[in-house]
Amino acid sequence: MNTSKRQRRWWPRSVRARAALAAALTAAVVLSGIGWWVHREVYRQGLSIAHEQARKELFVLVDQLKKGHVPSPRRAVPYEVVATGRHTAVAAGGGMEAFDPSAGHVLPDPSPLTAPVPEYGEGWGYAYRPIRIPDRADYAPVRSSAPGLAGRTYEILYEDIWAGQLSREQAAALGVRPDATLRAYVVLVPDTSEEIAAAIDDKLFRAGLAGLVLIGAVAYVTVRIALRPVEAVRRFTASVTDPSERVSVPATAHEITELADTINATLQRLDHAAAQQRRFVADAAHELRSPLTTLLTSLEVALAYPERTDWTATATTAARQTRRLQRLAEDLLLLARLDTGAPTADPETVDMSALTSELTEHHPLHARKLEVACDSTGPAHVRGNRDQLERLLRNLLDNAARHAAHRIQVTVRSENEQVVVTVQDDGPGVPAEDAERIFERFVRLDDARSRDQGGTGLGLAIARDLAERHAGTLSLAPRTFGACFELRLREAPAPDDASGRDQPPSGGGAVDARTTSSVASSM
Repeated sequence: MNTSKRQRRWWPRSVRARAALAAALTAAVVLSGIGWWVHREVYRQGLSIAHEQARKELFVLVDQLKKGHVPSPRRAVPYEVVATGRHTAVAAGGGMEAFDPSAGHVLPDPSPLTAPVPEYGEGWGYAYRPIRIPDRADYAPVRSSAPGLAGRTYEILYEDIWAGQLSREQAAALGVRPDATLRAYVVLVPDTSEEIAAAIDDKLFRAGLAGLVLIGAVAYVTVRIALRPVEAVRRFTASVTDPSERVSVPATAHEITELADTINATLQRLDHAAAQQRRFVADAAHELRSPLTTLLTSLEVALAYPERTDWTATATTAARQTRRLQRLAEDLLLLARLDTGAPTADPETVDMSALTSELTEHHPLHARKLEVACDSTGPAHVRGNRDQLERLLRNLLDNAARHAAHRIQVTVRSENEQVVVTVQDDGPGVPAEDAERIFERFVRLDDARSRDQGGTGLGLAIARDLAERHAGTLSLAPRTFGACFELRLREAPAPDDASGRDQPPSGGGAVDARTTSSVASSM
């Protein structure tokens, strides 16, 4: 890890410097590619021009030789004319004369011809190939600035001439036999192209360096200006102590505006969460204070007048308030676990029809006779934690039992790959404007009655949290009378579906596995 830190130490930490460096590196890559392409094109064009010049020089030499004239050594392009049966060169110039003429010609002899070469054949009568010029001791350039030809390989253009097509006088003037073969060589020297390319490379390098510095500076300044609103947002965010404060949103609609909007939305959520927490703490303290006050008052009165105290009634009151405190503490602990998102046990396949039927059969009713009916159309399986699903249904049944007048109806059905459980009572119902508020914590529409019947105002909030924890929904369905809570969970395949066992037969009538249980009790 220390090695990695040392390796990254050269990389700047500032966003401005990083942007400038990234822009400079990108520009360097682009400019390098452009420079390479320009160098290649300039060199290629230079070679093309040199080749055309050498070709023209070759044609001039051939024309002079065919007329029996010995070419002048003063030429812009190196050349040499050799012939079969002759040790020395017929003519040389343009730098090839720097070799000692008496030491023999430099370039190889041509192949003997027996007929004239066509003037307009393939390649216009000339050919070219790379030939290495020997590095001989007799080579002595006249000028120090002349290119060093000896020991280097060049592209050389050449054309053959048969002396038989010349007159005896022309052959004699050239110093060759009448049946000899002459070959005119012209050396394609790329030095000029290389010098031009090198000069352009130098200018491109200087211009590239200046361009990189300019691009880096522009990128640095631009990013610095662009990040000024970010710095302002950072300073403001660092000084925020109250989540009700908001960041000033820039007028221009760009990424900085989106950042300010996101921070404001975050502050708003934090403000809302803080308000909820404060309200929750205040409500919890209020709920705890009520049973504690009742319990403490009854005990203090009993201790003050022990001879006139009905100790059985006092103990009953204390037990009732203690149970209420216990339920409230359990609900608060469960909400705390749900809020932290603590992982639960591995999910299992739960039959909601069986679970609902079991709960309705054994549910303790409150203070009056109530009929509880459970209808289902067969098994309805979901994936989840059985204990949590049981707690969800129990909370719905407890809420219905506190508000029902005579009857509670529970139904379980499968619908569009979902398991739908409804719990409906025939009580006073819930106003439409309170359809969502009743799922908030410590919310009770009939506060006095709920307190008398032991409600804590947390049951429906816990039920919705458990439904959402199982990727489901819990809502209040609209009804003309009473309240109907609708739970929707994703349907899961039955445990035996994979093996194909216990499947209902096809082709017959549908089997309605409907069960109804009625319970009446008085407490």
